[in-house]
Amino acid sequence: MEKIDPDAVELPGWYRPDPGQARDLAFVMFSGAGSKLLPKQITNHRWALSAFGTASAAALSSNDTVYCLTPMHHQSGLLVSIGGSVAGGARIALSRGLDPDRFVQEIHQYGVSVVSYTWAMMHEVIDDPALALGAHHPVRLFIGSGMPAGLWRRVTEKFDPAHVVEFFATTDGEAVLANVSGTKVGSKGRPLPGGGKVRLAAYDPVEDVIIEGEDGFVQIAEPGEVGLLLAKPPGDVDPTAAVRRGVFAPGDTWVSSEFLFRRDEDGDFWMLDGRGTAIRTAHGVVYAEATSNALGALGAIDLVATYPVETGETTVAVTAVVLRPGEALSPADLAEAFAAVAISERPDIIKVVPNLPLSASYRPSTTHLRASGLPKPGRQTWHLDPESGAYHRLTAATYEALRGAVL
Repeated sequence: MEKIDPDAVELPGWYRPDPGQARDLAFVMFSGAGSKLLPKQITNHRWALSAFGTASAAALSSNDTVYCLTPMHHQSGLLVSIGGSVAGGARIALSRGLDPDRFVQEIHQYGVSVVSYTWAMMHEVIDDPALALGAHHPVRLFIGSGMPAGLWRRVTEKFDPAHVVEFFATTDGEAVLANVSGTKVGSKGRPLPGGGKVRLAAYDPVEDVIIEGEDGFVQIAEPGEVGLLLAKPPGDVDPTAAVRRGVFAPGDTWVSSEFLFRRDEDGDFWMLDGRGTAIRTAHGVVYAEATSNALGALGAIDLVATYPVETGETTVAVTAVVLRPGEALSPADLAEAFAAVAISERPDIIKVVPNLPLSASYRPSTTHLRASGLPKPGRQTWHLDPESGAYHRLTAATYEALRGAVL
């Protein structure tokens, strides 16, 4: 691109410059994987909403230097890291790659005050035994999306007094949430002030349907109930979006995020899973994000990933965990982690694995685990008793029962 001379390019006759109005298209992003890639149109308004919302939530100013480790093509990088820096007038520091030694050197060299991230990006840095920050460091904030709960706690401990501002934003930018205070580890927080309106539609996870009242309108999910996150578009609607009309009032228009959440009594949102990725088992619906948050409270656990395995005529929810060096896991630990999780939402099997590969955006991948099918019995593999909610070591008899879906 740097070799192209813009003045030497002859534009086609049909080309008209983008006037730059709020409703005009700014970017086209793609979400999904493989053959399921879907284009999402990002207007100038949606970019500005995320950019100024980030700058406000992170209190970015000309005094800040934002260390942009997030890939530029990732929505978090473009809408949060770069967008927030531009809107807040902060400096942007780019790196040639994620490396613990380079990380320490560059945050001091550039005076980095804000570090951007996606998913488990900080895992390699935080868990490097040779990490030496020195007596003082300039970092006051980490901003991004998807940081696992356990890693979140380790980041704030290592970089004290810095804290994490966790964002959630749909690819089209219609719904944006932010955990500004960082006190509730794992929460996606609340809608940004001045941002779009969001609501949680009452939802039946077993039947996969939105719940309507006697008047025909969609009910609002009560605190603690599972709900489908909806966003009210301020203007033109992305033609590829899941649009619903007449939802809460005659003629109103809402866009479905296709993500399931719970809202607590304080009004903070907790992500559960994607609507299409929640695992429907014989004993209930299991949510990957909620499972990760629960297990992330255990200091022994490093990374967590939950995935479905088809067995017989049903689906088994399997959770793979990676332990931190020198740590161990027991049924008592699992009972502690899932104490506040309904039995119907607990995974069928929990298995300790040596590692979990990370994707290009640093999200734990389970592709190889899915291909291997149901985990074999072993000392570090446990199965759920759906009656008591306790976890017991997976035996050969239970393994065969699960394979045949005889629970």
